[in-house]
Amino acid sequence: MRHRRQVSLCALLPLMLAPVSAQTPSSAAKPKSGANWTVPRMPDGHPDFQGIWTNATLTPLERPPELAAKATLTEAEAAAYQKQLLLQDDRDRRDGSATADLGRAYNEAWFEKGTSIVGTRRTSLIVDPPDGRVPPLTPAAQKKLDAAIMHANLHPADGPEDRPLAERCVLWPTAGPPMLPGVYNSNYQIVQGPGVVSILIEMIHDVRIIPTDGRPHLPASIRQWMGDPRGHWEGDTLVVETTNFTDKTSDIGAGMRRSTFHGSDEQLRLIERFTRVGPDTLLYEFTVDDPTAFTKPWTAQIPMTRTSGPIFEYACHEGNYAMTTVLAGTRAEEKKAEEKARTGSQ
Repeated sequence: MRHRRQVSLCALLPLMLAPVSAQTPSSAAKPKSGANWTVPRMPDGHPDFQGIWTNATLTPLERPPELAAKATLTEAEAAAYQKQLLLQDDRDRRDGSATADLGRAYNEAWFEKGTSIVGTRRTSLIVDPPDGRVPPLTPAAQKKLDAAIMHANLHPADGPEDRPLAERCVLWPTAGPPMLPGVYNSNYQIVQGPGVVSILIEMIHDVRIIPTDGRPHLPASIRQWMGDPRGHWEGDTLVVETTNFTDKTSDIGAGMRRSTFHGSDEQLRLIERFTRVGPDTLLYEFTVDDPTAFTKPWTAQIPMTRTSGPIFEYACHEGNYAMTTVLAGTRAEEKKAEEKARTGSQ
């Protein structure tokens, strides 16, 4: 885990904000690249994305209800908003207002969520639908999700399979796909070669291998945690289509929704677009298309910024003491309940 500054999103400023028309994905502003900058290229002529990038940002995936009619902020509003966000959830505060874990065991040095919102000053990473929110689930998907939550509430730790994927060191939203900012370690190293693009994700240390040589997808019977990606180039944009997901990535655990996709299933088709828009900016856009889970597709944009790195080994399993502790604690609670019931019946 890196020891760098991070804060969580929290309550919004009581700004008197006037409505602003929402941008569409095609009209969303891109960072200025500079008059003399040109896209660097690999020997095969395709854009060079290689290096270490971070998508850390204070901007939330979904637009907060307090800003329902405000797609973007003015420069002054953005500065005030960022200041409020950084102050509101500063884990080094000891005045009782910050959100922290039990006993404030982790101070600010352990977190890394950035210090600013995205350059477009949008109030959500989601750019479509215009309201900046994940669309509702279909009735069937909502029923499935409700059943999973009920099961998790009744069986929070019968075994390791009942715990969230991140807690089990299986999958983290930073890996996705889509690759979403996390509370820390939101860093990626891209390496390119003939017919392939590889992305090393710092969190849990997954690697996405994306073929770009035109090979077909795996058979539908083969399902993978991060799906089966296939890439191709559309001009200077790398387009990646990922299918063959499992229905386990919705990941209901411990009575909470832990899913990147808020109830997605094995029918998910994810389209990602990577475009180099400046010397230190890689624009990442993704569209979630899952007709059996969501009532309509949705799209988000996240600017990724070049960082010096390095990428650190996460070693999640080696240090995963929480898993055995949670299970052991649950067994102890069960034993105590059994003894109480037996004593009370005598």
